[in-house]
Amino acid sequence: MMQVQNMFSKAARSDQIVRGVSVLCARMILLVALLCLVGEPALAWGPKSCSKTSWAAFVACQNEARDDYWIARGNCYNVSDPEARAECFKEALSEFRDAVKECKEQREARLEVCEDIGEAPYDPALDPNDFVDPDNIGGSKPINQYFPLVPETQWVYVGNTDEGIETITVTVTNGTKEIEYPAESGLFFNCRVVRDVVELDGEVIEDTDDWYAQDDEGNIWYFGEISQEFEEGELVGIEGSWKAGVDYAKPGVIMWANPEIGKVYRQEFALGEAEDMGEVISLEGSAAVPAASCNGDCLQTADYTPIEPDVLEYKFYRPGTGLILEVDPETGDRVELTDFTAP
Repeated sequence: MMQVQNMFSKAARSDQIVRGVSVLCARMILLVALLCLVGEPALAWGPKSCSKTSWAAFVACQNEARDDYWIARGNCYNVSDPEARAECFKEALSEFRDAVKECKEQREARLEVCEDIGEAPYDPALDPNDFVDPDNIGGSKPINQYFPLVPETQWVYVGNTDEGIETITVTVTNGTKEIEYPAESGLFFNCRVVRDVVELDGEVIEDTDDWYAQDDEGNIWYFGEISQEFEEGELVGIEGSWKAGVDYAKPGVIMWANPEIGKVYRQEFALGEAEDMGEVISLEGSAAVPAASCNGDCLQTADYTPIEPDVLEYKFYRPGTGLILEVDPETGDRVELTDFTAP
């Protein structure tokens, strides 16, 4: 009985800790609100749009962590068994602490992005007239050699994971999708639909439609995706889905026509949902996989996201084929191209 009372005492102290954090969050929100009321030139830190975005996302992340914690505690109050209820409180606090830590790591990662790409607002001004009709790619318009958007092109990748063998099939479909960007602008971009199906030991766990458009210079822009996640054949979520023009989401460049070493760029931008980044690190990479190889002529990029600061992938693109290899530099895990079909 004494042990249970001690556990409740710890839970009460946990309440006090989280209330303290809640007060701090409230003060931060008030401070941000006051800063927003001040004229931009008067702000001590200047226009720094990128850094401000990082801090705004940090405050939002902390608020979400706090909300999740109190919902968890509310559920714990409805657990009848005292020991189970105390354990529920303990788990809720542990998850809250982990979430707050992750918020801080994301903030630091976003600020590092700002150092790489600068403080200017991310607001690409695009004109549909500067983009290629998807049906003309490979016809009257050149193909991006690292990212060929030609219908019926297909890549099959295989990788070993802790859960099993993962097979990824990527197919450039004949379908297109019109996306209005910016919202209510009357500007519509005709995007090619690329289907990405992920299987784990033969069972579909993810089915995604990605939307890409090629501009007149040959750069491939990423306008969003609808991603469906499955468990045992049942749809369980669409996390990661986004569309340019919706909730201020904006397109990014998934592949340059003429990559430049050292260039850091946004591949997508939907704050808190999709923030993938890329950096060109070599134009002379070498790699060998079952379906292709390159010897000093591969494009190598480093792909990462501040949403998951610990995740980093090296990707190798062979001219004329596209992506042939993904490598996790920390674990050495590889996702290899095992089959490639060109129309």
